[in-house]
Amino acid sequence: MSTSRWHEHATKRAAALVGCTALVLSLTAATAQARPGHHHPRDTARQTLPANDGWASHGTGTTGGADAARERVFTVSTWAEFKAALAVEGTAPRIVKVKGTIDAVSEGCEAFAAPGYDFDAYLEKYAPESWGRETDLSDEPDDSPEGLRRASAERQDRSIKASVPSNTTIIGVGRDAGLKGASLQIKGVDNVIVRNLTFESPVDCFPQWDPTDGDKGNWNSEYDSAVVYGSTHVWLDHNTFTDGEHPDSAAPTYFGMLYQQHDGQLDIVKGADYVTASWNVFTEHDKTILIGNSDSESTAAVDRGHLKTTFHHNLFKDLVERAPRVRFGQVDVYNNHFVAGEDYSYSFGVGKESQLVAEHNAFTLPDGVSPAKVLKKWSEAPVTAAHNRVNGRSVDLIAVHNAQIPDETLQSGAGWTPTLRTKVLPAWAVPFVVGHGAGAGRLR
Repeated sequence: MSTSRWHEHATKRAAALVGCTALVLSLTAATAQARPGHHHPRDTARQTLPANDGWASHGTGTTGGADAARERVFTVSTWAEFKAALAVEGTAPRIVKVKGTIDAVSEGCEAFAAPGYDFDAYLEKYAPESWGRETDLSDEPDDSPEGLRRASAERQDRSIKASVPSNTTIIGVGRDAGLKGASLQIKGVDNVIVRNLTFESPVDCFPQWDPTDGDKGNWNSEYDSAVVYGSTHVWLDHNTFTDGEHPDSAAPTYFGMLYQQHDGQLDIVKGADYVTASWNVFTEHDKTILIGNSDSESTAAVDRGHLKTTFHHNLFKDLVERAPRVRFGQVDVYNNHFVAGEDYSYSFGVGKESQLVAEHNAFTLPDGVSPAKVLKKWSEAPVTAAHNRVNGRSVDLIAVHNAQIPDETLQSGAGWTPTLRTKVLPAWAVPFVVGHGAGAGRLR
């Protein structure tokens, strides 16, 4: 069945489902129910993660700033106010309400440029015709074009990163709240909730050219929209992650390579644990979600036994790859809808010692794109992939991958069974339910 015919079939079937709208309402409302002892159903800022709702409900659960005293509830509408609210001393519960769209780079990239930095001079100095492709730029002095680029990048780094303390809820007010050009750092803390925000991916104003990266060299950028780094009990819910006004398709090329100004939308790294990402939209991005950032033994020593993450009822739309790419962690991905665009590479990256379970998901792939591409093998690691549907048909993702890509044969059976789940929908219902409930501005 062609994609267009399947869309028509799926739309008619969804419209005929008695009670499907009620199911959307009941499921999204379930995310608003507090755990026992934390009942704040009318104030979304004080809602907590429900029991059994993914890995973030493990153990002590995730309550964020639900119990914040009145003086530790802040409403902010500027980047300075946002950072100041997070910087208030202490780890007692706090709530930060974001009103409207806050731009972390409102003065433009020029505001971060170090005196003397000149991009044209940078291009002239490091052009492959003169510099070559054998030597990187790490030894360049501070007064060189690369040194001035580093100084400029440090200025941006200090400005656009915001560190989130323990016991914090950050929540958008209404339907148009968001952070633009910011990088949320959830680093070395516990018990954080982030909800109802549109994140427009930060643009790296000063990407670095690395002549030695690959056969042709590459531009490398920094800054993820959100980073969960060594933190525990984090709930990301009803957010939208997008490249917004700065899609990769609009980026220029220099030295024959895309001038890449984006990193990831969400990274979960360095021993982070007990994370639930629910009812979010991830869209218009390349390297979207990374769980575990390296195969190295030093990284493995930190990540083994950690990186436990759940993704449910998210929409992954028009992405290239990493939705997510997984190393080490026990990662449960169920009831998500993946809608591929023309640049689609893969969805699930099976990496070193990963234990990925991907069940009851729906995939919408363009004509000519095989379901074999959904899984990408990076390392030898078993995976569970059952009860998934592609363009309206049940597909064994592992079997079709192995049949069409025999040089990257995957082993079945991740070795564990998820138990921390909300109501699991049949995969055929997922596009309708997720389409009506996921993303910022849809929090009930």
